[in-house]
Amino acid sequence: MLMEYYLKEYAGLFANTDRNVWNYEDGCVLIGLNALYESTGDETYFDCIKTFMDRYIEEDGHIRLYRMEDYNVDFIPAGRVLYLLHEKTGKEKYLIAIETLMEQIRRQPRTQHGSFWHKAIYPNQVWLDGLYMALPYYAMYQLRFSNGSLDDIVMQFENARKYLYDEKQKLYYHAFCATKDIFWANPKTGCSANFWTRAIGWHLMAFADIYAMMPNGKLKERMGELYMECASGVIKRRDDKSGMFMQLTALPDTKGNYPETSGTLMIAYSLMKGTRFGLLPAEFGRTGAEVLMSVEKNEFRLAGDELHLGGICKGAGLGPDGNFRRDGSAEYYISEDVVEDEQKGVGVCMMAYAEWLCYSNKVRHGGPRVGIFMKAYDPIMPDEIARLAIEGKRPGRL
Repeated sequence: MLMEYYLKEYAGLFANTDRNVWNYEDGCVLIGLNALYESTGDETYFDCIKTFMDRYIEEDGHIRLYRMEDYNVDFIPAGRVLYLLHEKTGKEKYLIAIETLMEQIRRQPRTQHGSFWHKAIYPNQVWLDGLYMALPYYAMYQLRFSNGSLDDIVMQFENARKYLYDEKQKLYYHAFCATKDIFWANPKTGCSANFWTRAIGWHLMAFADIYAMMPNGKLKERMGELYMECASGVIKRRDDKSGMFMQLTALPDTKGNYPETSGTLMIAYSLMKGTRFGLLPAEFGRTGAEVLMSVEKNEFRLAGDELHLGGICKGAGLGPDGNFRRDGSAEYYISEDVVEDEQKGVGVCMMAYAEWLCYSNKVRHGGPRVGIFMKAYDPIMPDEIARLAIEGKRPGRL
């Protein structure tokens, strides 16, 4: 599979890449490598994770280039692989780093409704992105090292449903400002102006990852209801031509709108995982597998001896105050650079491919049905005709 080759090659390059910054983009690749390791058992992926992280996790557990005082939830997701590193190696330094990131979660400022601020520079703002950045890590910690309570986590999904969901469109807006006083916010609702596919994808992946680890009970049932509702709303927005999802989810005909790779892969991942864990209907999982194949068909590009994954929105956000270009308009989202081989696209491609491996082993079909040639072949020698004849027809004759 072209995708598998690309991801293996990328993993090797990534392990030896140092951007000299602690960031969530690399965190996406780390989580993707973790998923590939769990789905294949290939120690190469674990080695990539360890090689990369050991440049940042010092022997005393200090996380190089990490700043808690920024209260930036984007600093959390790379830490998800620390759980694997600690479990596999038993090294204390990884546990210390886990506790450091959890301490940020404990101190993270919150809106009046109880949800985490996205960052200190985005006061009183809840972004769908942030649900993925902070809450799966939080859930992993609670289930491993604390009392197992996930009430605070589910409450933040409930807040997102209350303040970000559009009943008419059946989609979630990108972000919400609780004080409604930031320039991009609707003064009545506090919501940003548009539905952005990658934001919806972050949200869906948060549902998928947390639902998969939750114990049975009322909280899991409620998470399942929210997950199903979110998936049901977005699956209808798939682009017929590309088989992917557009950058602006609800504005397919807007000039400049395009099939966006990272958000599409996030949705594919979440549809397959939700089906594999018995929540989403079978057709959702099949659609997820088809969407993954659409990305492979449309977005991989061979240039000479180089293979690239394209169609990735480099980045998009809202504000902060004073950055009026990032206003949440349709024109803004379309104006952001579209790049190749960027971590958010590749990392989620790893996750989606790893999930496809698990999903296709669990369910009867992970994609379109495959046929096998069953007609007879022409005989090499005339006396073989009788032996090869099928249904009285000349062998090989359709």
